Amino acid sequence: MSIRHFNLDDDTVVVVIGSGAGGGTLANELAQKGIDVVCLEAGSRIDLSDIVNDEAKMFPKVTWLDQRTGNGDVIPSFPAWTCKTVGGTTFHWTGVCPRFQDYELKPASTYGTMPGTNYIDWPLTYEELLPFYEKAEQKMGVTGRNGRPKLPANNNCKVMIAGAQKLGYTSVSTGHHAINSVEFDNRPSCQQTGFCLSGCVYGAKWSTLYTEIPKAEETGHFELRPQSMAVRITHDKEGKVNGVDYLDSTGILKHQKARIVSVAANAIETARILLNSSTEKYPSGLGNGNDLVGRHYMRQFTNMVMSVMPGPVNFHRGTVVGGLISDEARHDPSRGFSSGYLIMPVALSPESLTVNAFPGLWGKDLADALSNYTNFAGLLMLGEDPPELTNRITLHKDQKDHHGLPVPHIHYKEHDNTKAMRKHAMQRGIDLHSAVGALNSYEIWNVPAGHNLGTARMSGSPKTGVCDKWGSVFGHENLFISDGSSFCSSAAENPTLTIVSLAIRQAEYIARNIKTGTL
Repeated sequence: MSIRHFNLDDDTVVVVIGSGAGGGTLANELAQKGIDVVCLEAGSRIDLSDIVNDEAKMFPKVTWLDQRTGNGDVIPSFPAWTCKTVGGTTFHWTGVCPRFQDYELKPASTYGTMPGTNYIDWPLTYEELLPFYEKAEQKMGVTGRNGRPKLPANNNCKVMIAGAQKLGYTSVSTGHHAINSVEFDNRPSCQQTGFCLSGCVYGAKWSTLYTEIPKAEETGHFELRPQSMAVRITHDKEGKVNGVDYLDSTGILKHQKARIVSVAANAIETARILLNSSTEKYPSGLGNGNDLVGRHYMRQFTNMVMSVMPGPVNFHRGTVVGGLISDEARHDPSRGFSSGYLIMPVALSPESLTVNAFPGLWGKDLADALSNYTNFAGLLMLGEDPPELTNRITLHKDQKDHHGLPVPHIHYKEHDNTKAMRKHAMQRGIDLHSAVGALNSYEIWNVPAGHNLGTARMSGSPKTGVCDKWGSVFGHENLFISDGSSFCSSAAENPTLTIVSLAIRQAEYIARNIKTGTL
């Protein structure tokens, strides 16, 4: 196969920044429609043969370790977790694919006034999104959809199901996953080895690394440029976006001209690129005329309960997050908070268990705790986090990274609604394991956010958002937001399926407008 290479002066290409769930999907969808695409990815490209079932070895290979700062309820030196590799976070993710619920797209109407928050309803309905959920599920091979069987329940999931029955939960299953339960798309079925977070050595888990990107390359309308760090988006004197400045793998600054630019660099980097694209005409950055870029940063809360059970569970075997309880993913203010959360089985490696569950243990006490590893069962509680104006991404005034770019600074304070929901979720997790005989439970109240959302949200008006319902940035019709930055609310469900669905929808919109000459 001959890979296409585009000239830097080719102003007919669409430049996509980022190769993950949003960028990788959008790029392939456009390429399949005969539209030329250049994809700039800050990370390197690895092959399936480079993946090993070892969390410690894979972490530095794919994690975004460039300098960031933060304050509030974050780790100052590591305020958020993201990937820096071709495929983005789809390399590391657990493959969980629930759909958002109808009420979650209408949070302002549903929750009413929530002090300190800045909710708006999404400018699109569930009915508008539904056909694209179906297209995304078909593309990704999601289990339990389109006649595909669900994955089997591993022991950790069986513990969760047994506890759920004791507590009276009824919406309990092994869930929907973009992990092959049977051979699909020339990829094998899941082998249940339990190293999903290290990357799937078999390719059974959907990742743009080995699905969307290679398929786009086969069209002859796509070029991937790994190790290409986007610096800023440029525009002409009228304000129309016309290209991207980026640093190539050798550190040389280059400029790729473009007819359209899509930013899909994860909520933190997407905000940084827009803010760093300031000019005399747009001194606050692109799309930031109303000071909304970087604001409304959301990170779904993540609680975990790790419990020692009376007998062996071997929770490290099988899909890392292999099931779902959705009874608590509802709006029920009688619980003391708005919106809801999911409960899922989860497994941690001995290293992660040591760091997260036993941070105060040492010596014999730590050895005794770890000696029960085969008997551990784990639960993850994932819940909605509201948008707040003050939770935001800004450019550090003084510090610059090794590229010479301003370091992104993350300010995040957890809302009282999230705190109340988190407390409720933790107790339910403990109750669930206790109901099936847990001997001891360890509480993990927070881990660095992997679901970074908001920062360039869609809206029906530039007064309340950065882009419209198609992801087109207000005031820059040929500049698009194509990742979770466009979310108006975080919802309770994992965001990847919704990101992919919106990218498919956006690709159809862009292609349609290119054909009519509007873009």
